[in-house]
Amino acid sequence: MRTDYIDIFINARPASSRNEIVGIFDDTLKIKVKAPAVEGAANKELVKFLSKRFKVPKSHILFVSGETSKRKRVRLPKSEKLLAFIEEIEKEGEGIAKEDAP
Repeated sequence: MRTDYIDIFINARPASSRNEIVGIFDDTLKIKVKAPAVEGAANKELVKFLSKRFKVPKSHILFVSGETSKRKRVRLPKSEKLLAFIEEIEKEGEGIAKEDAP
């Protein structure tokens, strides 16, 4: 089955000094975001960061689950940058992508 989206588990760390991908822990991508976890600010910052990092429209990034928790399941449209990032991670032996998205 061909899908145009990939689900990724993300552990968001709000109120950090800068936006950055920290690494992979178990099956989860750890990302620091500058915004505090107040009134959805950290989620907005996370979406903005993912959009810039993987060259996808913000409006195409969807929270599948965990919108109010630190561990989130986020659905991203496939892009060259995202696929290259996932390929690099999988070379290192750690997987984060779930291609079972509809």
